[in-house]
Amino acid sequence: METLATGYTLIEGPVWDDKRGLIFSDVIDGGAFCLAPDGSISQVIEHRRGIGGMALHENGGIVVSGRNISLKPADGGPTQVLLPDNPDGGWIGFNDITTDAKGRIYAGALSFRPVGSDDTPKPATLFCIDLDGSYRVVGHDIMLTNGMGFSPDGTKLYHSESRRSLIRVYDVEENGDLSPHRTFAEIAGATPDGLKVAVDGSVWVAMAHGSRVDVFEPDGSLRKSIPVELPMVTSVCFGGDDLMDLYIVTGSGGTDSDHSGTVYRMRADVAGLPVAPANIPMP
Repeated sequence: METLATGYTLIEGPVWDDKRGLIFSDVIDGGAFCLAPDGSISQVIEHRRGIGGMALHENGGIVVSGRNISLKPADGGPTQVLLPDNPDGGWIGFNDITTDAKGRIYAGALSFRPVGSDDTPKPATLFCIDLDGSYRVVGHDIMLTNGMGFSPDGTKLYHSESRRSLIRVYDVEENGDLSPHRTFAEIAGATPDGLKVAVDGSVWVAMAHGSRVDVFEPDGSLRKSIPVELPMVTSVCFGGDDLMDLYIVTGSGGTDSDHSGTVYRMRADVAGLPVAPANIPMP
């Protein structure tokens, strides 16, 4: 496992762009960054804090979470809000996001601020932004939403529920609706965070406060654990030309520095499942 970048507060939302490299956010200091194959790092989004999840958009822009779900156009034009916050409706922002094979966006709402706040934790909902730009609730009773990823055939959605230390799974209907969630795996000694799915159906989950990445079989049994030097392992992402480079990102929690968030890379033994770009029209 090699260290590629460090000095960030809380790295989240890694996505692989085969034209640019690894894109990731710094939740606390703000912004999103691109780690190119040559090792250079550039800032691709300025200022915005609280980006817990990102997705590429078919027009070349980047969809980001935070206080809302927004599209940052590739040409640097005005930010387009795809899904607003609604404090009166019970959600004040969004954490992780993903897309299905058709380009719908799935976004986990937040009913409390999980970082830097004394807010009382409350369950929240999971949204789907459909291909026509409309949005609806497709999941309920989620206590701190986190990583999401679809099975290779698109019939299941895996979802980290961090406050309950569970990984959930939903059946996915043709129109993008979800069945009630059920438990895929119970986690001991760590908090499930960001996740990705491999082409063999295995589910790769970052374990915050656990110094590891856990890899689960499609039936929910543990295949293996990958140790990581830092404790606050926040997310994972497959990348490289063959999608067999596993990028592991961390925050600074459990260390002596507020800026020890790090990007690691190692070779995986299976390729990651490609994640489709969002196919949502601009408002």
